Amino acid sequence: MAESRNPTPLTVARTERIFPTLTETQMQRLASHGTARSVRSGEVLVELGDKEIPVFLVISGELEIVRPSLTTQETLIRVVGPRQFTGEINTLSGRRAFARIRARDNSEVIQIARPSLVALVQTDAELSDIVMGAFISRRVELLAQGLGDATLVGSSHSADTLRIKEFLTRNGHPYTYIDLERDADVESVLAHFHVSASDTPVLICRGHTVLRNPTNREIANCLGFNEEVDETQVRDLVIVGAGPAGLAAAVYGASEGLDVLLLETYSPGGQAGASSRIENYLGFPTGISGNDLASRAYTQAQKFGAQMLLTTGIRLTCDRRPYAVELEGGASISARAVVIATGAKYRKLPIKNLSRFEGAGIYYGATFIEAQLCGGEDIIVVGGGNSAGQAAVFLAQSTNHVYILVRGSGLAETMSKYLIRRIEQTPNITLLTHTELVDLEGDNHLERVTWRNNQTDKTENKSIAHVFVMTGADPNTDWLGVCVVLDGKGFIKTGPDLTAEELHDAHWPLGRRPYLLETTLPGVFAVGDVRDGNVKRVASAVGEGSIAISFVHQVLKE
Repeated sequence: MAESRNPTPLTVARTERIFPTLTETQMQRLASHGTARSVRSGEVLVELGDKEIPVFLVISGELEIVRPSLTTQETLIRVVGPRQFTGEINTLSGRRAFARIRARDNSEVIQIARPSLVALVQTDAELSDIVMGAFISRRVELLAQGLGDATLVGSSHSADTLRIKEFLTRNGHPYTYIDLERDADVESVLAHFHVSASDTPVLICRGHTVLRNPTNREIANCLGFNEEVDETQVRDLVIVGAGPAGLAAAVYGASEGLDVLLLETYSPGGQAGASSRIENYLGFPTGISGNDLASRAYTQAQKFGAQMLLTTGIRLTCDRRPYAVELEGGASISARAVVIATGAKYRKLPIKNLSRFEGAGIYYGATFIEAQLCGGEDIIVVGGGNSAGQAAVFLAQSTNHVYILVRGSGLAETMSKYLIRRIEQTPNITLLTHTELVDLEGDNHLERVTWRNNQTDKTENKSIAHVFVMTGADPNTDWLGVCVVLDGKGFIKTGPDLTAEELHDAHWPLGRRPYLLETTLPGVFAVGDVRDGNVKRVASAVGEGSIAISFVHQVLKE
């Protein structure tokens, strides 16, 4: 698989933002946080996979950033010259290096360690803007060009290939994708790593570790997502769930000096992270994708020192304080306070063979990844809420026709007016009211569907291979056991919604009533879509996450 040594092309307009040249004053301030170092031509400063990646400010000479190849050559990503600096989002997060950094000739540099860089971006507003802007822009460029330390070989018809793509993308991790059906050099890659097409999807980590159809946990371990987390430390605050509410709590908690650990089972963003475009969130008049919003929020949380651990098997131990959040494999995280932000998941359709087509025709998110699978085809969106409307409008841009199926008489009571208008004005969207999906057909992938009008009982069979399910949601509270009081639908009751009887039965130990958003466990709060009485809006979730932190401070003083 030959790769060029030509520099990765960047537009002139973006170059200064991605690789800014500092003024003398800015350079002196940045240099004051590091140590001077002389390096010889050809000397490797950072190797692919290194941890605790420092930033190098070039005083004289040049450094080159290269991506090692799967075979023999390497890709030259960028040459960094005087008054410019290296580094990327992984420098802040503590994850491993995506690329090799090598001296192009004899050079003088300032080496800035990660803790010093974190202190800098928290205290120097001007340099923080320059450094954070460059780091974020570099990550965007790496994602766009597929330059990372992971290579995925798979088929676009495979549900597991889609799962791995979504996991990497929603965690903001750049990767190269090689398609079994489309890429001419796929056979040479398979032969080089001694795998066959039947082994796929295959993920190759850092050019040497081969994972055959890995689980998300195996991917996270291989790419070093969780290596910097100390599981023995007692945290001020553990946040469970990294949707908008959990991310807001992480940003506000960490920025106000709390030791914050964010636990997530899949990726930042929650349900909102699967949204193609959110257009009614304050401050984004042209809209923003859920994934972009989540990645920015996560980067912001990292800037202030919050950490995230990707894990499964979470369970809350609530019979002692500090509370313990148990993880898979027996690990346990102790916390003085807990914010539950586990959100909700779309309900599954009551169709007997639904699970057979999940990821192979049935999808629960509408992002660019899913849109690539159904370009030019007819598709179905099931649901009448804003998420369904956003998905329909987004997918209509690349598909032949979009059918929206709702059980009720219309959208007016469940969808924002601006989305209804947009749907009405999009010629290749058809709204089918009083209509339910009742049957799915296909071999390895969905091929045909049947829907039924629930008033006339008339059915219709269509050759449609892609269905996006965005129906009502159920709360993610199974992991809580009997620790907190839930309402009849499984949502967590908090604050003024808790009755005196419920508090008595839960053995509420304090003289005061629970704070707003506090559960029947002192110091345990619920925010966002998991909470009884929640308003299903991103802005509301963000607000609740930030409000909870003010009460966390009060609890920690008690």
